[in-house]
Amino acid sequence: MRIQASSAAAGISGRLLGPDVAFDGASFDTRSLIPGQLFVPIVAERNGHEFIGVAREAGAVAYLTSEADPWRRTGTSIEVADTADALMRLGGWARQQLDTTVVGVTGSVGKTSTKDLISAACSAERKTTANERSFNNEQGLPITILNAPDDTEVLILEMGMRGFGEITSLCEVARPNIGVVTAVGYSHTERVGGIDGVAKAKQELVAALPKSGTAILNADDERVAAMAKHTGASVLTYGTAGGDICISNLVLDELARPSFRVDTPWGSGDVQLAISGVHMAMNAAAAIAVAGSVGVSLDAAIAALANAHMSAMRMEVLSAPSGATVINDAYNANPTSMTAALEAVAAMRADRRIAILGPMGELEDEVEGHREVSRIAETLGIQLVATGTDLYGVRSTDDPVGLIGALGAGDVVLVKASRSAGLERFVAQLLG
Repeated sequence: MRIQASSAAAGISGRLLGPDVAFDGASFDTRSLIPGQLFVPIVAERNGHEFIGVAREAGAVAYLTSEADPWRRTGTSIEVADTADALMRLGGWARQQLDTTVVGVTGSVGKTSTKDLISAACSAERKTTANERSFNNEQGLPITILNAPDDTEVLILEMGMRGFGEITSLCEVARPNIGVVTAVGYSHTERVGGIDGVAKAKQELVAALPKSGTAILNADDERVAAMAKHTGASVLTYGTAGGDICISNLVLDELARPSFRVDTPWGSGDVQLAISGVHMAMNAAAAIAVAGSVGVSLDAAIAALANAHMSAMRMEVLSAPSGATVINDAYNANPTSMTAALEAVAAMRADRRIAILGPMGELEDEVEGHREVSRIAETLGIQLVATGTDLYGVRSTDDPVGLIGALGAGDVVLVKASRSAGLERFVAQLLG
C-alpha cells in the first residue's frame, strides 16, 4: 500500500515529526527492508531503535519511534507510545483502506501449506496477496496488510496462536470475511490446558466472522466441525467422509503425491498435486472451498493447484547427490504433523525409510507426545534417529547424518522438529 505518513500518523493517533512523505509498505527487519518502506523498530531481545540508522541507509523513508533518536531532525518519523502496539493499530487502519476479501487461516497443523494452496487457487482468477513464510503473529500479520498492493482482491492471512485471545486480537486488525480452520491437534497444549483448549483458541477465528462471512471447516476433525455452532457466518465443510467439498478416489504416487476426485457446490473435477502427503489433499480441498467462495472457477482452481508449491521447509522433497530422497519438513512439528509426515514417508516407494527427528515444543505431556511419535514410526517401519532429545525413547545423537551412514537411490530421509531445533542444518549435510 502507498500511504502518506501524515495519514498514518492520524490513523493511529501518533505525532508526525519531519516532512510528510509517502511510504510503500513496512518492515520490521532491516535485512529484508525494501527502499521506500516504513521501518518499524520492535523492542524485544534487541531494541529495534538501534537499527533506525541502518534502516535509513537501506532506504526507509520513515519510521515509527517511541524513543529519542539522533535522526529526528533530518528524517520523517511517527512518534508513538509503543511501536509494537502502533504496528497492530496501523495494520488495522490500513485494513480499512483496502477493498478486499480477507481470508484468515488457522489450525494446529497445515496453516502455511493451506495458505500457500489457497493463494495458488485464488491467484488463478483474482489478484491475490498472502503472508510470506509464516508471518502469522502480531508483527507479521499487520506487515502483510501494509505490504498488500492497493489492487489486491483476496488477502490471505495466516493466524497463529500460543494462548487464548491472540487470534481475537489478530481478527480485530484483519477483519476477515472468510475463516479457514484446518485441524485441532496437540500444539501449544501446555499454554491452553490441553487439546480442548486449543480448539477453543482456534475457534476465535470463526467467532469473529461477520454474518455475511463464510467459515470453512474440516469435517473430518470433530473439534473443528463443532465450531459451526460458534459462528454467525455461513458454513462450508470439506472432508473425505462428506462435506460440501468432498474428496474421493484418493491415491498416492511413488512420492506420495495425492490425486483425487472432488465434488463441490460449483461442480466436480480431478485434482493432481505436485506436493507429498495424503494430508495435502485436505489442504487442497480447503483451498478449493475458498476459491469457490470468492468466485474462482473450479477448473481454474484445479489447474493452479496442480502447479502449486509450498513455502520452504514444508514437506519439501529434495534429491541428494547419492540419489536418496530427502524431505525437508524442518520448519515446525507437533505430534499431529509428525504423524502426517511419517505416513507420507511410509507411502513413498523406498528400500529404506529414515526419520531424523528433533524435539517438539510446548506439549502438555511432552514425554507421551514424543513416545507416541516413536511408536508410530516403529509401526510404519521407519528408522527413527533422534537428535537434541532423548524423549523419543532412543538415544540422541549430535551427528544423525553420520549415524545413518551412506545413502543410496532407494533411501528416503525425513527431517523434522520444532522450529527452535534448526534441523535444516542436517538437510544441508544430506544434500552435500
